[in-house]
Amino acid sequence: MLIDFHTSILPYFHTMYLIAGLGNIGSEYEGTRHNIGFEVVDLLASKQGVKFVTDRLASVAEISFRGKTLTCIKPATYMNLSGKAVKFWLEKKKIPLERLLVITDDIALPLSRLRLRGNGTDAGHNGLKSIFSELQTDQYPRLRYGIGNDFPRGMQVEWVLGRWREEDLPLIKIKNEKAVQVVESFVYMGLERTMNDYNKIEITL
Repeated sequence: MLIDFHTSILPYFHTMYLIAGLGNIGSEYEGTRHNIGFEVVDLLASKQGVKFVTDRLASVAEISFRGKTLTCIKPATYMNLSGKAVKFWLEKKKIPLERLLVITDDIALPLSRLRLRGNGTDAGHNGLKSIFSELQTDQYPRLRYGIGNDFPRGMQVEWVLGRWREEDLPLIKIKNEKAVQVVESFVYMGLERTMNDYNKIEITL
């Protein structure tokens, strides 16, 4: 029996996803608002009992989820060069843009919100600027994790690079779990369905 190469091999390419959590490497950045992308992919991997290992331009964890393979990365390039790691792993794994999901902090959203989008501008976020610079497109899905903007005028950098307030931590724990659900739904149910299910939810204690 002859096997058609294209029909037999094609499904395997369609089961690969790249989940990129943005952040900065180094202990001084752990637990900061800007590193929430790292925290979400850490939780995603730990739920599956998978550990990150150091690899090219990133820490990498490979997860099998409902018949699909998720390559999770935490870029080791620092935030401003995140695009280098994203581009490398997209090309290495031959993953199409619609199966890339970037997880990033967003001061334009309140702490109670997560928002999944299929595309969008960088809105001044240096990690997203770097990804645009490398990919030359903003047509890829991203999960925006609201960190709020409760900072005095001129203190945006300190807010973004600051650690969560003690009173926010219980909510962050719940929200991180919700963010992992969004990632899993994106992979299993698709972009549109997941946007409809999660974008309007208010996450509260």
